[in-house]
Amino acid sequence: MKCLNSSFYARSTELVAESLLGKTLVRLIVNTSGKLERLSGMIVETEAYGFKNDPASHAYRGLTSRNAAMYGEVGRAYVYFIYGSQYCVNVSARSNELGAGAVLIRALQPLEGIDIMKSLRKTDHFLSLTSGPGKLTQALSITNVLNGEDMTDSNSRVHIEEGVNPVAIVTTKRIGISQAVDKEWRFILPDATVERYLNKYASRKRYV
Repeated sequence: MKCLNSSFYARSTELVAESLLGKTLVRLIVNTSGKLERLSGMIVETEAYGFKNDPASHAYRGLTSRNAAMYGEVGRAYVYFIYGSQYCVNVSARSNELGAGAVLIRALQPLEGIDIMKSLRKTDHFLSLTSGPGKLTQALSITNVLNGEDMTDSNSRVHIEEGVNPVAIVTTKRIGISQAVDKEWRFILPDATVERYLNKYASRKRYV
């Protein structure tokens, strides 16, 4: 499937975050037999993080070695370690008028390489494989080694491909932050079959 090109990411960070729903995050890995395998999932939850207009963003206080990917070319992976225990994967995205921005990929619906994901996550619970930013990076073996990777290139170890166009999108306030909590920059692909949760693959603590 064709990758999203750089022009897709050269827009408002919030618009890119919303537009990424339904697209496919792909991780290419080499298995124990030396064969290239695809691990992938449909993006069902994202959050936008801006620049000087967003105190919750890593870019808010200026350029550092850690957040450099947010300031560089759009469509690049921004991977960082958090809470001393997990990685988060973002893609740099912003309009030409802004100096930095990125979209956090919060959750996926697993599509390919599910057995490998289960092994990496050490669980058989399907809904728990990629239902959160730290879970999905573990399931897809994404670490800061991939920081700066070109996500517009289908040969990249981590990239984003075209997918489905959502019929509906739910917008909410972002979660897990203490600043700029009023901004409704979290986007979820709703699942009409689920009553208790917006999407059964989205971030949450409990599974029923």
